[in-house]
Amino acid sequence: MTHHILKATRETVHLGGFSHLLPPALTIDSGDTIDVETYTGYYLYDKAPPEFLTPEFADICQNLPPERIIDEGPHLLTGPIYVRGAQPGDVLEVELKAIAPSLPIGFNAIRTGWGALPQLFSQPALRFIPLDLTHNIAEFPADKNIKIPLHPFFGILGVATPENSRNSIPPGTYGGNIDNRELQAGAKVFLPIFVAGALFSIGDGHAAQGDGEVNVTAIETSMNGRIKLKLRQDLQLTTPIAETPTDIITMGFAETLDTALELALKNMIDFLVTFLKLSPEDAYVLCSLAVNFRITQVVNHPIKGVHGMLPKVILSHKMNL
Repeated sequence: MTHHILKATRETVHLGGFSHLLPPALTIDSGDTIDVETYTGYYLYDKAPPEFLTPEFADICQNLPPERIIDEGPHLLTGPIYVRGAQPGDVLEVELKAIAPSLPIGFNAIRTGWGALPQLFSQPALRFIPLDLTHNIAEFPADKNIKIPLHPFFGILGVATPENSRNSIPPGTYGGNIDNRELQAGAKVFLPIFVAGALFSIGDGHAAQGDGEVNVTAIETSMNGRIKLKLRQDLQLTTPIAETPTDIITMGFAETLDTALELALKNMIDFLVTFLKLSPEDAYVLCSLAVNFRITQVVNHPIKGVHGMLPKVILSHKMNL
């Protein structure tokens, strides 16, 4: 196995979406590890304080080649990463080995027409929030003695699809803008593969986020991580699932929370039937007794997300995907 370093430069990032037409920023073998660098805040870099704007990030914002602007989404993603041997129908295991903010500052933005309450909070607002990386907290609002623990994760973990371009905002069967705060270091995400090489991209670093991400952003910040990418030809998936040290997670993405919940529930039932050999009815009952369903996000228009969490502690034997 080989270890790689993938820095974020104007040649290795792409903006606004996913595309199978992008040349790979890195080519690896299954099982390789990568130290990956990501930046965020492309569309507001000219409003940012100096500590947010590194020279490398400024170069990306000022000189990103037009061919690396894929769609109208706001996200700056590092990749794509081509995995040798990956074919449609395979599954990509993304192991999140380490995640940490690279800057002592992040931002939160209210955007007109977005968020859970767009009529009530209709005026745009941009806040830069200091991060205490020594004590792993952020204070907000300032001087109110409210200390938010930092739990960094990548909001976007996704693969390319056969479409020439796909906006980075809505999540889906390919992963993408999942915005699930459970996907911290120690978690694994399993993504169906749709094109040769998988063409995996990563970004949208969040230092802290509540379930729902209700005002449309978290504490967004540039983020570094170490990931391991592995082909799983022993799995068959049509939608992402995830595993943390404590839970198995299924996901549902749809235009309404009701439908997203139904999909997350059906996906959990399918998981229990396939992996634990339960009957569908027993799986349905177990979901009511022991699975926790939570709102992932309500703001990635037009798609909302719900995830179901099966506690591994209730299983009599150790289970890892």
